[in-house]
Order: sequence, then structure tokens, then C-alpha cells
Amino acid sequence: MTLTLVTIAVIAGLMLAELRVSVQHERRLRERGAIQPPGDVYRALSIVYPAAFILMGIESLWRASTGGASVAAHPGPSWFASGLVMFVAAKWLKYWAIGTLGERWSFHVLVVPNAPLVTSGPYQYVAHPNYIAVVGEVVGTAMMVGAPLTGPAMLVVVGVVLLARIRFENRVLSTVRRP
Repeated sequence: MTLTLVTIAVIAGLMLAELRVSVQHERRLRERGAIQPPGDVYRALSIVYPAAFILMGIESLWRASTGGASVAAHPGPSWFASGLVMFVAAKWLKYWAIGTLGERWSFHVLVVPNAPLVTSGPYQYVAHPNYIAVVGEVVGTAMMVGAPLTGPAMLVVVGVVLLARIRFENRVLSTVRRP
């Protein structure tokens, strides 16, 4: 139970730190004349993404309080350790993407007029590395806290919203000039 609380608290702290960076970047982007195209699914993502971690934590705590079998207690691989490796790898990818975008990274899709599309870092390999990382965060957390029901369910929900966000970003990015 304590491990779940600590895990979710650490994840919440990381989310708050990312929010702080995003707000700073958004302010600077708007000062540079960035525009926010209409049609983004940000509001849905801002609810679904944190809710996924909260619900997985609740499932884990509920299982512990009812004496239910913890996924982490099953023989075989260490679910917590495997999930931690997945989560850390996902964060590494996300922070590589953030570092590559620099001040152009934010939670909102903001486009600076006449700024070229970023094609370095992880973007030289995949178009949306940040969203691959989000999937890894959800999967890793489900494994760490032992959420065999809400983990897959929230992966589907987050995935649907991410697909809508990717479609939106692709539409927006198709108008951005390439370097």
C-alpha cells in the first residue's frame, strides 16, 4: 500500500513539474507570436491522462485493502521492477523530446509563425515520441502498482484521446515549413 502511494505521489510530482515547464514555455511562445489552432483535444487529454494514474492507484489500494491478490505478489517476474524500467524509459524518451523541442514544447499545441519543423533528436526517428512515452508511462505505472483492470482500460481511453491529438497535430504540422 505504501509503495503504491509513494509511486503515485512521485508520478504526480513529475506531472506538476512538467506542467510548470509547459506554462513557462507557453508564456514565452505566446510572447513570440505563437498561435493556438482550434480543434485541439487538450481538455480531454488534461482530464484523462492524470485520471489514468489516479484510477490505477485506487485499484491498487482497493486490492490491498480487500486482501485481494496483488499482481506484484505473483511468482515470476517482478512486476514493480519491470514497470519501473518501462516508466523510466518512457520518461527518458519524453524528456529527450522535451529537450529537443526546448521552449517549443508545451501541453497546448502552439505554432510559432515561420518556425521550421523540428526534425532532430527523437523526431528524426518518429513523429510523436512524446506520445509513445505517454503510453509507456501508463503501461509502466499499471505494472508498478498492480492495476490489471484499470491499467488496460485506461490505456485504451488514453490511446483514443492520443490518436485524436496526433491527428490534430498532424493536420497543424502539415502547414509548418520543413528545415
